Amino acid sequence: MKKLLQNKFLVLIFAIFLFLNCSKQLKKENLKVEETSRVLYLPYFNEETFEPNWIKPNSKEEKSFHRIPDFKLINQLGDTISQKTFENKIYVTDFFFATCPGICPKMTENMLKIQEEFKEDSEILLLSHSVTPTKDSVPVLKEYAERNSIINGKWHLVTGDKKEIYNLGRNHYFVENELSLTPKDINDFLHTENFLLIDKEKHIRGIYNGLNRASIAQLIVDIKSLQKEI
Repeated sequence: MKKLLQNKFLVLIFAIFLFLNCSKQLKKENLKVEETSRVLYLPYFNEETFEPNWIKPNSKEEKSFHRIPDFKLINQLGDTISQKTFENKIYVTDFFFATCPGICPKMTENMLKIQEEFKEDSEILLLSHSVTPTKDSVPVLKEYAERNSIINGKWHLVTGDKKEIYNLGRNHYFVENELSLTPKDINDFLHTENFLLIDKEKHIRGIYNGLNRASIAQLIVDIKSLQKEI
């Protein structure tokens, strides 16, 4: 009887050892999945439904695919910002306004997480467009940047011509990500929680919910994957 109990005890110890070892291995495997993107290449996007286009980078199709056009806006330091600012850069962009009491503070908080993750990486920039540019003057944006620990040169808060900003948002970034039976114009307020990932060739490579922690985590993973594309 004593020997039988000893054998059962040894079996139990061995089972616990196997369980702990397997759990450790699973954690390692899960970590590998979380640190890499979901696909070999991130998809490309070119319209409001954000239907993914699976194009190989540097292919003939990629060369003629939708790109964000040039623009000329002013950042929180009073500097002119254009596509030249983002030459050979990957950037994350969104649309906000400084006095927004609703979703913007949370969006800023999550964009700060991206800033912190890539703080020392000059290849990654951030771009936030004001949707109330007549109110968000350079001094207002500068104060907002200082209040939120935004790093000048890393994260550009931009103001400028409202028509240009709204045209970029709706017709090029497709940032509202919604289909409407009636076309929107300059009088329809542009307000969305979406973040967009833009590659070095100015293609849209991802859309993410700027209020969702898991979506922001995936965005960070996708940025790192995009950096590895040849």
